[in-house]
Amino acid sequence: MTMKLVVMGDLHYSAIDENVQGLFEARATFYGKFIERFLEIDADAHVSLGDLTNYGLSLELEGIYTLLRKKERNFIHVLGNHDLYAQPRQEVLKQTGQCRYHSITTEEAVFAFLDTAKEMDYEDWGGWIDEEQLLWFEEVVRDSGTKPLLVFAHHPVYNTTKRSDREKGSIHPDIDMWKILETKKGIGMYFNGHTHIDSIEKQKNWTFVQMSACLDQHALRVIEISNEEISVSAIDILDEEVMKNAPMIYNNISHYRHQTDIRGEDIDRECCVSLKPVVEVL
Repeated sequence: MTMKLVVMGDLHYSAIDENVQGLFEARATFYGKFIERFLEIDADAHVSLGDLTNYGLSLELEGIYTLLRKKERNFIHVLGNHDLYAQPRQEVLKQTGQCRYHSITTEEAVFAFLDTAKEMDYEDWGGWIDEEQLLWFEEVVRDSGTKPLLVFAHHPVYNTTKRSDREKGSIHPDIDMWKILETKKGIGMYFNGHTHIDSIEKQKNWTFVQMSACLDQHALRVIEISNEEISVSAIDILDEEVMKNAPMIYNNISHYRHQTDIRGEDIDRECCVSLKPVVEVL
């Protein structure tokens, strides 16, 4: 049996200045088509790696969730720092109906969804995890046993993927995530956004997969889990409506800086992790 998940990086659905001619139409067209492509892929879950919105305004959340509810899907939204700028965490969770953090166990794997975002902290966009969640995550890792564990969070673990060694570019380095991660038996994979650049790195028995922002690079990732492997493939969204309207949005919204040279090579976007047992040759 195979499981499939579709994942998107930082979407930054934003409130706009309607006095800017054409911006309202550009936002409607870009996000409408991007979300349509996201939802049309059949999968067991559709996941946002956070910064689904640009500032966490109620109107932004209402706008993007209206698009997401056009097709019945199992949508999971991990919180990003931008999602919590305008409102307290509990207000955002109440409006979206999402869990702050949780895990799911299936026959194929264990899935953990973390909350690494600080609440209404406009000066520090770095990641943080409180003690209560760390204790919970430690239990999830331990209880996963040898079953593959896939973790989804907005912020990367410090010094794992590109730019995750920069100030405010990861979960704070004072939080020793490796103390928990290294207890994992078998395969672990960690998916994140935040840094707006594609990157895949392997450290110990963990593979770290980082996605760039959707406005800069119009792409998704598809994760497929079988008995033999976990594959991550990239899907570029090349619709003219998406490519044409993105510049109008990223050039006319606040709290966002368009970046280029963030795509990387194929090894930064796709990978395959074997689940076959290692046979020792005597």
